[in-house]
This record gives sequence, C-alpha cells and structure tokens, in this order.
Amino acid sequence: MRVGYHPAMPHVRCRIAPSPTGPLHIGTARTALYNFLFAKRWGGTFILRLEDTDVARSTVEYERDILDGLHQLGLEWDEGPEVAGLPARGAFGPYRQMERLPLYQAAAERLLREDRAYPCYCTREELEADRAAQEAAKEPRYAGRCAHLTADERRSHEAAGRRPVIRFRVGEGTVAFDDIVRGRVEIDASVLGGDLVILRSDATPLYHFTVVVDDAEMAITHVIRGEDHLSNTPKHILLFQALGADVPQFAHLPLILNPDRSKMSKRKSQTAIRDYFAQGFVREALVNYLALLGWASGTEEEIFTLDELAERFELERVHAGGAIFDRERLEWLNGQWIRRLPADELLDRLAPFLQADFDAKRGSGLTVREPREGELRALLPIVQERLPTLGAIGDVVDFLFIDPIRVDPALLVPKKWDALTTIDGLTAARAAIAERGDVAFEADELEPVLRDLAAERGWKAGDLFMAIRVAVTGKTATPPLFDTMVALGRERTLERLAAAIEVLQGVA
Repeated sequence: MRVGYHPAMPHVRCRIAPSPTGPLHIGTARTALYNFLFAKRWGGTFILRLEDTDVARSTVEYERDILDGLHQLGLEWDEGPEVAGLPARGAFGPYRQMERLPLYQAAAERLLREDRAYPCYCTREELEADRAAQEAAKEPRYAGRCAHLTADERRSHEAAGRRPVIRFRVGEGTVAFDDIVRGRVEIDASVLGGDLVILRSDATPLYHFTVVVDDAEMAITHVIRGEDHLSNTPKHILLFQALGADVPQFAHLPLILNPDRSKMSKRKSQTAIRDYFAQGFVREALVNYLALLGWASGTEEEIFTLDELAERFELERVHAGGAIFDRERLEWLNGQWIRRLPADELLDRLAPFLQADFDAKRGSGLTVREPREGELRALLPIVQERLPTLGAIGDVVDFLFIDPIRVDPALLVPKKWDALTTIDGLTAARAAIAERGDVAFEADELEPVLRDLAAERGWKAGDLFMAIRVAVTGKTATPPLFDTMVALGRERTLERLAAAIEVLQGVA
C-alpha cells in the first residue's frame, strides 16, 4: 500500500498557502507544483489559501505576483479566494486568513475553556530575563511563569493593565509521525520551546495556530511543504490533537540548494519566478525543471509535460537530501522545450522579447528596422535550435536588422592572424562571393567556394570563417555562418565585408 495515499480517504485535499510578503519564488513554486501534481494524481482538490495576517509586510503587488506566477506556470487551483474580480471557489472559504479571524478566535476560546491554553501576562522584561537564564542553562524554552496562575492572580494582572497573549500548553512526551518523504520522525516535546503563543495581546493569531486551524477547517488530508517546516510539525500535530481534528499526513520536501550546497536565498541567488519568465524561460521548461528538483521519475526520461507529470508523480520518489539548483540544466531543458514549440506559437512568444531588445538598442543610438512580414518565420529553422531562452533572440538575430553594425577591430582579427592577413582574407572572400553572382548565393554553394579559397591560400578555414562572421554580424557567435549570409542577402554581405576591410585598413 502506498504511504502517500490511503484508500479509506474519500478525497485527497492539499494546499499551497503563500504569504504575500514577497514575490513567488522558486521554493514556493516547487511546493505549489508538488501539491498540484499530488492532487491531480489522485483525483483530489488543490487549494490556494493566502496567509495574509502579516499586515505590515503583505501587499497587493506581492499577492498579484504570486497569483500571476501560479497562472503562468499552469497551476490552476480548484478552490481559492476572489481574485481580479472573479468570485471565490470552494465551500471551505474564506481563503484569505484576514477574513478568517473569527475562526481563530473561536478556536482559541475553546482551548481556553478546556484549559489547553491560558492567558500569559509576562512582560517583555520578564521574558528577556527568563530567556537569558535559560540560554545560560542551555534550555531555551518558555519558563511557564503564567502557566498556573490563579483566578485572583489573573484579575490582578488585568487590573494592572497587562494585556495577555494566549499560550497553548505543549505538554510532555514524544511527538511521532510518519513523514511520506522522511519516514518515521520522533521529537521530544521538551525541545519545542515550551508553551506556544497562539494569539498576540491584540488577539491577532500567529502562524502555527492559523495554519492548523485552517488545515483542520478545510479538511486538508496532506500537508506537503518544505523541509524547513519539519521542526514546526510536532507543534502542529499537538494543536490538531487539542482541537480534536484529524491529523493530516505530512511530506517535507528537500531544501533547494545552490551549487555550493548553501541554501538558496534571494540574497545569494535569483529566486523570483517572474525573473525567469522575464529572461525568456518558458513555462513548460520551468514546470519540468521544478518537478525534477527533488523528485525522480524512475526512468531515464527528462522531458515531461504537466499532464505527464501528474500521471506519474509519487511523493515516495521525492528525495530526502537537498536538491541542487543547476541553471545550466534548466537552460538545457528550456532549449529542448523551445525546439518543441510550433512556429506560430514560438513567434508569438518571441515577439515581446525581440521588441524589447530592439527598443533598448535604439535607446543606445543604433538604427534598427522592424522585421518585414514573414522575415522572422524564415529565420526560425536556423535559430530555434540554438536559443537557450526566448530572451536570447535579440542577440541571435539583431545583426539582420541593424544598419550599420558596429564592428570591433580586435574581434575581426583571428587569434593566429594579424590585421594584414585578415584584410587579405576578407578581400579575397568578398571577391569570390561577388564572382558567384546572385544565382549561387545559397549556403551549400557558398561553403565549398570559401573552403577552397582557404585551402588555396594555406589558411585554416576556421580562421577565415571567423573573420567573415565578425565582418558580417559584428559577433563571434551566430547561427551557422552560411545560413546567416543567405539571410543577410548578397548585397548586404558584400557591403559589410567592404566596411570591415575599411575598418581594418584604418588601424593596420
């Protein structure tokens, strides 16, 4: 029997619960994807819940970024809040925590009535003094100063104007659970930091309390989240039990690490999903890569659609060890997906990136013309196989639309040539091309002519071709040289060769 799903469960329900205090990042996106895939794998429900109780840091802009990012990745939720004028979906709302405050208050009052929680009147100074003493004794936990106050003592504190927080009684013993990814986990309650604050003195709830109340009220069956929450799980299990709720199954995903095995963070790494879209990573590749970032398919295959992932996804195949974020592999996957795109769709996706590149170049003083109808489509066969990202399109094809191009004399001269040899090579190449006329200006006609020229003059063909490439494009790396020349056309190729020769003559 699978650990991740029990047939007695009538319906799988799992959720992603981001806080709109920052943009959608790699870690949250992967967690959302795994929840989505698990729900789809078992015909369950994927829920979006916004944890917006951090009023000071939550913003509408961050919420929009998160929602837009999930949409772009194709992770559509079955239940969730009202967004962009569309009504909320699902029978377990509201799906924003700030709209659920009465639920937290009611749950806290119930725990107070049952003496599973109590008001704590400790001042900041008292807590700091206790903390210092406990750290010295290497026992960092709440000392329990208010855990057993009498009614008179509580009334005295109230009369003195002290406003209490509400603490949950953690108790003693061992908290044990079977994690779908990590197996059996057992943690002694003595290391949990003592009785837990669940409501602040202004009655606003804290994370550990809200997440449990919400998961219980929304009938969440599986909590799939990052490994950094593993130490929180015993607290949450105790709260589930105190509330008389079913304890969901837990699966703690491996951390995402940099290549040096440090934790991926916005301070050291590019983590915002929007940045990857802005650079031209396609949603298919991002989803594909995020799925493989900690999960193994059990086969040699690496290319999966979202539907294929949903058919195969199993939490038991998620690794417990850290997942290394490898940008080169992501770019490779992205290139694979770009090559799979139909021509019309690829052109649509490339258009904004090419326009942005052209606008930037015009801003730097270059003269850039707009591509004529059909011109970009004709280029697809020579560029689609070479694009690592959509954002690379400008650098790959801009030489076709810029006149005049800027040629760096230092790049024109191959490493084993000097300026005079390069002038000689470009002059001879230009003459050979001019002699062929328009009829023979095709890639398979140009290459043998220029190879023969190199052989006759005792040059390495690679040196001659590099000089020609820089002369006609201004770049050392482009699509295949002869296809590039054909795309430019005979007259523009001859003009650029002549211009390059002139540039070199000015410095030789």
